Amino acid sequence: MPEPTVSDRTAPTPPGSGPVTPSPRTVPLCSRGDIAPGEARRFDVQGLRVALVRIDDEFFAVGDRCSHEDFSLADGEVWAAECEIECAKHGSTFDLRTGEPCSLPATRAVPVYHLVVEGDDVSVVLP
Repeated sequence: MPEPTVSDRTAPTPPGSGPVTPSPRTVPLCSRGDIAPGEARRFDVQGLRVALVRIDDEFFAVGDRCSHEDFSLADGEVWAAECEIECAKHGSTFDLRTGEPCSLPATRAVPVYHLVVEGDDVSVVLP
């Protein structure tokens, strides 16, 4: 009997199918009242470090590692008027809406995560 070929061993791929991309996951972080306006807090969520920041009644979530050096952004100062957070290590600031650096020495953006705020609960949507 002849040796099977690769095409004999694999099933045909149905049209429209391809690599499966994981669906986003919503993970609860805290209650609204757990973070005061102008405060940032670090959460370790499923292998990711997330800095949750509150400015007035709005919440923002960015990756908690400064892109210049591995330092927690949640330890830095929140600049409410600019909607930025400052890295306490070297002073880089990051826009909380885009993750883009606003000052040196950082030159790369940090990830930005979508949040779901329902009632009193604040949850992050992970990729």
